[in-house]
Amino acid sequence: MAKACARHILVKTKEEAETLKKQLAGGADFANLAKKHSQCPSAKKGGDLGEFSPGKMLKAFDNVVFKKALLTVHGPVKTKFGYHLIETIYRT
Repeated sequence: MAKACARHILVKTKEEAETLKKQLAGGADFANLAKKHSQCPSAKKGGDLGEFSPGKMLKAFDNVVFKKALLTVHGPVKTKFGYHLIETIYRT
């Protein structure tokens, strides 16, 4: 079965996600921004979600992790939890 490793930043608003995405594009460190801004418990690990299989996350999240380009920040992706910026580190 396929697996992937990803990290994300979860925030309440699309505007906040877009602001953070601009900072990332400007060279800001993903892990530092996740620690400061993410609403997810993974924030303390720099947004690292570890390795997981399809179906473990929400569909919108899985669609990015298992279908979009690796090592690229995607989003904002809206889920019931808020807006995510997602970076897939690897897929197997």
